[in-house]
Amino acid sequence: MNNSKYPLRAGEKLSTYEFVSEGPKGKIDKIIQFTLTNYFDLYNLAFGDKHKITGQINDKSVSNNSDSEMILATIVSAVYTFTDIHPEAWIYATGSTQSRTRLYRMGITKYLEEAKRDFEIFGQVDKNWEPFKKNTEYKAFLVKRKN
Repeated sequence: MNNSKYPLRAGEKLSTYEFVSEGPKGKIDKIIQFTLTNYFDLYNLAFGDKHKITGQINDKSVSNNSDSEMILATIVSAVYTFTDIHPEAWIYATGSTQSRTRLYRMGITKYLEEAKRDFEIFGQVDKNWEPFKKNTEYKAFLVKRKN
């Protein structure tokens, strides 16, 4: 994915990344965070606006800053950086709403062939996981860097 992306600022443990979205609604601070789950080498990917007071992720806010392609490219950049450090990591992602999950599916679909060169990509249907296919509605996604 050779799209323009925002510069990332990595947190101390390289599991949190911040950047600033710039568009018609101004500058909006964003956070991408990888959190280890109770499953071995499985990390949850969280993304959203940075809350101005708490500094926490607000994954319910709707920015509509007309830069979704750059944001997607920035998230992908963070996934590459994180999996450089944690090559065995499985990354779980889902939207905070159905429409966001659909948006993520559309982004994966758009760059699927390119992404499959470096990642194994799966989608969740009901309680089952399958290799990601276009035109399939998924509840969540799993990605793992190829060795």
